[in-house]
Amino acid sequence: MKTNKTKANLIMLVAIIILVIGALMIKPQGEFGGSDDAAEEMITSISPSYEPWFDAFLEPKSGEIESLLFTLQGSIGVGIIAYIIGYYKGKNKDVIN
Repeated sequence: MKTNKTKANLIMLVAIIILVIGALMIKPQGEFGGSDDAAEEMITSISPSYEPWFDAFLEPKSGEIESLLFTLQGSIGVGIIAYIIGYYKGKNKDVIN
């Protein structure tokens, strides 16, 4: 029985390695940009005299820092959601047993 699990784990590991190498070998076509940039371009093309309602009070110094903050915000949100789901699942498990 253990050999079947080991074989399955090995197959999954090889599949993951192939996926990672394949993803790294693909050369992106075109330019990647955020939705904020696309929205700004669209608004400017529709109405060149448009003035924003307000400016950001904290502007990151580079795109890398902006990406870091975006990723950090998403990670914190996922952590909170996962904690809540785990808490209620554990709470229900105690009641059943």
